[in-house]
Parts: sequence; structure tokens; C-alpha cells
Amino acid sequence: MDNRRLMLLLVFSFSLIMLWDAWQRQNLPKAPAVAAAAAGKPGGAVGVGAGADGSVPTPTAPPATPLPGVAAAVQPQAGGVTATIRTDLYVAEISSRGGDIVRLELVRHGDTEDKGKNFVLFDNGAKHVYQAQSGVIGEGLPNHKTEWTLAGGERVLKDGEKSLEVRLEASAADGSNISKTYVFQRGSYQIELRHEGAKVGSHAYYQITRDGKPADGQSNSMMMGVVTFTGPAVYTDAEKFQKIEFADIEKNKAKFSQKADNGWLAMVQHYFVSAWLPAPGLAREFYMRKAGNDLYSAGVILPVGADGKSAISLYAGPQEQDKLEKIAPGLDLVVDYGWLTVIAAPLFWVLGAIYKLAGNWGWAIIGLTVLLKLAFFPLSAASYKSMAKMRVLTPKLMKLKETYGDDKQRLNQEMMALYKREKVNPLGGCLPVLVQIPVFIALYWVLLGTVEMRNAPWLGWITDLSVKDPYYVLPLIMGATMFIQTKLNPTPPDPIQAKVMLMMPIVFTFMFLWFPAGLVLYWTVNNVLSIAQQWQITRLIEAGEGK
Repeated sequence: MDNRRLMLLLVFSFSLIMLWDAWQRQNLPKAPAVAAAAAGKPGGAVGVGAGADGSVPTPTAPPATPLPGVAAAVQPQAGGVTATIRTDLYVAEISSRGGDIVRLELVRHGDTEDKGKNFVLFDNGAKHVYQAQSGVIGEGLPNHKTEWTLAGGERVLKDGEKSLEVRLEASAADGSNISKTYVFQRGSYQIELRHEGAKVGSHAYYQITRDGKPADGQSNSMMMGVVTFTGPAVYTDAEKFQKIEFADIEKNKAKFSQKADNGWLAMVQHYFVSAWLPAPGLAREFYMRKAGNDLYSAGVILPVGADGKSAISLYAGPQEQDKLEKIAPGLDLVVDYGWLTVIAAPLFWVLGAIYKLAGNWGWAIIGLTVLLKLAFFPLSAASYKSMAKMRVLTPKLMKLKETYGDDKQRLNQEMMALYKREKVNPLGGCLPVLVQIPVFIALYWVLLGTVEMRNAPWLGWITDLSVKDPYYVLPLIMGATMFIQTKLNPTPPDPIQAKVMLMMPIVFTFMFLWFPAGLVLYWTVNNVLSIAQQWQITRLIEAGEGK
């Protein structure tokens, strides 16, 4: 099999795998929880982090009675008082029903569909059910269904103020008073949460309850069969980063570290994350469970200190890697690069370094493409030299085909003898394709999974490098450059193969219509650089200077 046929097989196989995987993902059956809801099956929700008997596990002993069902608690409730908090990063709504943040907008990040609106992370059921809930475990103690005392209205973090506190209070059954205080800080996506007044020996719980729906805009990534992870995750020093699928929670097969004195718990989705971050050295227990039809809860239980206090930090914001790794060990791992993390992570590091110099992610992608081309220059040069020699040999190969066309075995023998005499490797031209495929996929993950690319403009009509070119200009330019490359390659002796090779630019142009503009930009620039390199080498070989 000559190099053209092998290269053709590799490209077509890769394309078919991507398309087949995309089709399968887009036509998957409904998740069991969604299907059960559609069929009218009862949810049967029990208490927070409940075991088989409905009790809540703790690092020491379970409480006497279970907490109220999560499914009922996360539904929008009438009545109660709502306070609106406005900071430089958030618009938050805190409800007296449960004393939790029931809605959270990120003011520096636009909505996926309507760029004029803020992105909503925590949601009380408008599009998603997604809330961070907390309370104290025990008989008659306030939890996320309790009516807390809260002064309503709007509170604004004013210029010159570094923080803003919101305090809620509730009475326990024994008459004691327990408070819950949120502290919003300027320039920080971390919200401090304190419970005070609980009895020594009791425990506080902090959980995230979310539906199993993928994040908005997830369908944009389906063309390559890639779906970024949505679901809970746990990190401990011993077990490191552990992602848990909603389907495993549904089947009660979720496996993760449950007890530790370090680590955190998060709910991950495309571009954004919320995470409970307990203080290091504090005993903690992680739990996950199904909370209802297409509802899942993941949380952490902490002991109340000798002073009756329990404190924790809640991160709720974008997956900005340079900031996440400074907040907590391993928190930057929530950025999902898939199975090519070993390539994607260094690519993003280099891309970020170039961005700091260029100040624009589009130019950073171009700079990264040039660096990659330089890194692979010797390998590419050897490959293009092989292809140029194959181009020179094309007339001789055609003559052999005419002479031995009826005897395939003899034809192959004569072709191999010709390659040996001319010192040509027929497989050498495949190396550029083989080298670029993993880099191509890894860069796709970088552009897909990093929030820094979200809404990042390049120039002119390209206002978001993470989504497709709205006018398809870049894909068409990419197709044109690929056609030029095809013309520079040796013509296959087989007329059918020659026609198929000419069809490749059309096939790839069609596929690239839906790829992120940043990825198409990378591929286009790479093609232009390859054309220049290949043209020069071919010219030298044909002139007899590059043997």
C-alpha cells in the first residue's frame, strides 16, 4: 500500500470516527432519571446525604432524624423574603426560605444565548435547578428548609468597601439562636459562609444540588463527538481528582473518597464550577446521592468547633486555571481536557504566555501555530522531502502501472524496487498527518474547555473564538489552502484515488464549518506555513538541489 492510500485511509478513518461518535451522542436515549420523570414514576427523595435508612452519615454518629427531602427544598417556593446582593462580580439572591443563595449571576460573563444578559450559574428553576445549600444536622436544628430571619431589599458593595456581609438567624427547637453569615469580597469569586451558635459535637452540612442537564451551549461541541464533563467531583491528597458521573449516582455505583482531613467537593460544568472548600486539616465526610427525578446532591459534612462555629468557603465562578490553582490544591483540574490532558495542558500554558505578550487570543493562536511549526520543522521537512521525491517519481510510477497493471503482485514488486533505488520512503509523507492529529485534538479541547476563550474576539467578524465563524469565512479559506496543498502533493496513479484526494478539501471544509473559529484559525495558519515549506522543498527537489 503506497503512502497516498495509507494517508487517505488515516484521514477518512479519523473523520468517520468523529462523525460516528457525534451521531451516537446526539441520539443517545434519555437518562434514567429523565425517562422516569416522563413516565410519571415517583422520585422517592429522602434526607440530605441519606443512607438506606434515611439517616445522615457524619464522621462520628448519625443524627436522630433525617433532614427534609432535597427534591421539595429546591423547588421554587412562595413566600419568604429575598435579599439581592450586588458586588463587582455577582448579582446574588438570598432567600429566607432555607437561607441559601437561590440565584447567582456572574456580571463579567455574558449569557450563552443572549450576550446582553449576565450568565446565571445558580438557578432556582428558570432553566436549571442548581443551588448551594447548607444547614446544621440534628433534631430541631435549622437547615435548608427552615425559615430564617432576613432583612429583604437590595444591598450593594459600594466603592471603597472590600467586603459585604449578609447575616441570617434562625431558632433551634431548644430555643437557642443559630446564625448564618455570608461574606462577599471585592474581586473574589469566593464567598465565605459561617454558621454560629450550634452545639459542640454537632455537624454542619454543605451541599450542591443540581439537575442532570448539560450546561447551556453544550451542543456546540458535538460536531467532534466531544461533550465536556458535567457533574460532581471530589479531590483529596490521597485519591487526587475524582469525577463522578450522574449515571453512577443514579445506579448507586458512585466511587469516591468519603472521609479525609483535606480536599474539596465541586459541581463542574462547561466553563464554570462551584466548589465547597473546607479549611485544611479539618475532618470531613463527602457524600453523593440521587435527590429526585433528574436531581442529584453532592456535599460535605464538617464538625462544629468548640466555639460553636463552622466555616467554609464557596467558590462559584469561571474555571480560570491560573487563579484556581492558587485557591486550593488540584482545583485547576476541573478544567476538562479529556484524555489528551498531557498535551493540552502544556499547549494552554504556552498559549497563555503568548497571550500575555499579544493581548489577543487570536494572535496568540497564530503565535502558537508558528511555534509548533518550528518545533516540528525537521520532521516536516523530511516528510515533505519524501513527498516531493514521490512527486518526481509519479511519471515512472504511471509507466509501471501501464506495464504491469494486470499483475498486481508484480506491480507492487516493481514499485518497491523503484522506491529502493531512488531511496524514497513511501510512508514518509504520512508523518505530518500523524503528528498533527493529537495536537489538533488537544488544541480542540483547549479551545473548547477554557473559559478564557469564551467570548474572546480576534478581529473583524470573529467576536468569539470558542464558537463557529458566523459567516464561514475562515472555513472557506482553510478549504482553499487545503486544496493548494493537495495540488502540491504527488498525484496518485489511480484515477479514483486522485479524484478522492481532490474531494478531501470539500469534505473537510464542510466539517470545519461547525468547528470553533479558533481551531479553524490554527488549521488555516498551519496550512499556509505548510504550503510555503512544501513549495520550497518541492522546488528544490525538482531542480535537483535537495537530493
